Amino acid sequence: MAVGLRQFTARSGNGAGEPVLDTDNGEELVHVQPFVSVALGNRAPESPGTLYITTRQVVWHSDLDRAKGYAVDFLSLSLHAISRDPEAYSSPCIYTQIETEDDEVEDETEDSDSECSDFLDLSKIREMRLIPSDASQLDTLFLVFCDCAELNPEPIEEEEEGHNWIFSADQLEDGAGESEDIEWNFSQNLTSTIGHSNGHHDLSRNVLELQINDQRFEDADEMEEVTDGGHQKQPR
Repeated sequence: MAVGLRQFTARSGNGAGEPVLDTDNGEELVHVQPFVSVALGNRAPESPGTLYITTRQVVWHSDLDRAKGYAVDFLSLSLHAISRDPEAYSSPCIYTQIETEDDEVEDETEDSDSECSDFLDLSKIREMRLIPSDASQLDTLFLVFCDCAELNPEPIEEEEEGHNWIFSADQLEDGAGESEDIEWNFSQNLTSTIGHSNGHHDLSRNVLELQINDQRFEDADEMEEVTDGGHQKQPR
């Protein structure tokens, strides 16, 4: 499930160092880029801070306000790209799109009151731009984004066991053999049940004789039909 953008202010070293990572579960710091501004939605860029890219998330911490910071998991980033077109944005940046928990959230471009007010609802932010002071670092940042995104593939939901209709050739052969065994056992059991219903074999013999007699009756009926039609050859 996409979590989206969230507040993240936990820092090591009495709040003055790098972000606190989930090292117990294997999270590692991959890249640190100082002097990076962040622009959320259509809001003006924040004052420069430090960008931290880990194996699981992107973290930005303000250099001026130690209580300000944001983070987004790579699983919540649906797109990242380099933007150098001045018509798209005034400064070269890394442009990202963020998935949120609510797919029905209106685009932040339509919510001008929220964008211009001091109150920032992070659950509605679906675009983030990272603006390094040194634009030559964009290619490096983009490659780091790509590498870390590959470490966080979309989880695949397992299908229910009752709907697994894909079999190998060996399984099909084994299944066919089992099916024949089942049919043979069923035939044997059925005969056994009929033959031993009263403790004797007379009933099963009578059923067999009845089948033979039925076949004879059918042959006799066919001979009569041929005779009636005048096509039967007279015996010499």
